[in-house]
Amino acid sequence: MDSSEEPPIRRLSTEVVYESPYLRMREDRIRRLDGSEGIYSYVEKPDYALVIPIENGGLHLVCQYRYTIRARSWEFPQGTFPNMATGDPEHLAREELRQETGLTAERMTHLGRLDCAKGMSSQGFDVFVATGLVPGPNELEVEEQDLVHRWFPRAEAERMMRDGGITDAATLAAYALLLLSGTTHD
Repeated sequence: MDSSEEPPIRRLSTEVVYESPYLRMREDRIRRLDGSEGIYSYVEKPDYALVIPIENGGLHLVCQYRYTIRARSWEFPQGTFPNMATGDPEHLAREELRQETGLTAERMTHLGRLDCAKGMSSQGFDVFVATGLVPGPNELEVEEQDLVHRWFPRAEAERMMRDGGITDAATLAAYALLLLSGTTHD
């Protein structure tokens, strides 16, 4: 889209209808190209970082209970800064990796940036590959009390992705970026 081109949906006004330390729910009055007006509701959440920790021909994953789906989920370490804060994505990636797995990375490679659920949220995320991993103690948040960290051979992690053992969309999209990067990170 040309920057001088009028967007197909214009915001007329905005209102925060709910806010917590983790998210903001907005309702915007909008006008469409045809002149009709309506309401667009969406969630504002801070961007997050997702880390693909690679070591010895395999991948480190974490498993935790995700309240929204009432199930445990295998996924790559990921998270946001606390209290809707923003900051350097690589710093965030390093912190999430350390907090959830205890691992620190000698090298952190940025693979790209993705949108999370752009039809309902402004949140996006940066994907990093962590290599040169050094073990240490983790530092779990209160919501992560049940979090389990485990290393999987790459073939087993890929089988889990194919067979529905890993259903986290961000994890699958990040792994696709890794495959498309055409580089070996091991």
